[in-house]
Amino acid sequence: MRIGSSDHFPFTQIFVQREYQPLDQLDDVRLVLDCGANAGYASAYFLSRFPQAKVIAIEPDPGNFEILERNTRVYGQRIDCLQAGVWPYRAGLKLEEVPFRSGREWSRQVREIREGETADFPAIDIGALLAKSGYDRISILKMDIEGAETLVFSKNFESWIDRVDAIAVELHNDSQFGCATEAFLSAIEGRGFTVTTCGELTIAKRLTATGTADSVCDA
Repeated sequence: MRIGSSDHFPFTQIFVQREYQPLDQLDDVRLVLDCGANAGYASAYFLSRFPQAKVIAIEPDPGNFEILERNTRVYGQRIDCLQAGVWPYRAGLKLEEVPFRSGREWSRQVREIREGETADFPAIDIGALLAKSGYDRISILKMDIEGAETLVFSKNFESWIDRVDAIAVELHNDSQFGCATEAFLSAIEGRGFTVTTCGELTIAKRLTATGTADSVCDA
């Protein structure tokens, strides 16, 4: 953890409060997408909890990305780290200059480039990540992308949403992108998910997915 940073907040949520506990009983977890990987704590949690899993971790902020790579290096080829932003389509992205919430390391937003600007990193969509992964399904889709989840669950999600077994998402309804909760619930409606909450996370598990669909959080 970086001294003086916000790293201790997600560390505590993940390893002390155990916000991802509702996913612990899933079986045969093969592919995890960690969208908004920050310093790599969620990736490390999933890689440790599911020894057979492969993780693709996506983080746009260069400082966070450096720590992400350092914190997950021990897992070797089981993790791929991509410096990019998760978006509903291909685009060039930059870090948003206007601070979101605390403006600290765990609250980085991105935006599309404007005319005449050069992109800091590319956008990548969930469908493209799945296609490049070599897997048929996403076992766990973890998403904490500071409001951009509203766009991801509003546009071009139909090609991949039915190939996801479990979703753990932090929904931000106070961002520039609109109401994330409304977009998320609309996207998964009628698709066989059961929804619970744990801490700041909304957990959606497919009823046909392996593992119990009614596990609860005691954090």
